[in-house]
Amino acid sequence: MLAGVNWLAVLVSTAAAFALGGLWYSRALFGAAWMQEIGLDEHALDVSNMRLVFAGTFGLQFVAATGLAMFLGPHGHWLRGMLTGLLVALLWIATSFGINYLFEQRSLRLYMINAGYNVLTFALMGAILGSWP
Repeated sequence: MLAGVNWLAVLVSTAAAFALGGLWYSRALFGAAWMQEIGLDEHALDVSNMRLVFAGTFGLQFVAATGLAMFLGPHGHWLRGMLTGLLVALLWIATSFGINYLFEQRSLRLYMINAGYNVLTFALMGAILGSWP
């Protein structure tokens, strides 16, 4: 299944997802609300190992992009890729988050921030992967 994967497209979609995450969780968008919802403050971020967090995030996004590329196959179109990514995120990822958030009694606000990021990320990755067979 990996033989048909366009690795350059996977790398570009990974970088796009990483950049979107940087913007999504920045103070310009949802960063302050996200930190408030999970109980983090600036000091906690200052003392954490952000190199490990960013490297791990990039690696996991690479795995997700590879899986989506395998799912899409080599004959794609940007719209098919975007819709597939959107459906994967809405029907599998967001629902899985929802189940966990219900049992963990997390807020709807946090769910919308985190699930929203994943929905946009997978739609973006799908569009890139679909347009670059």
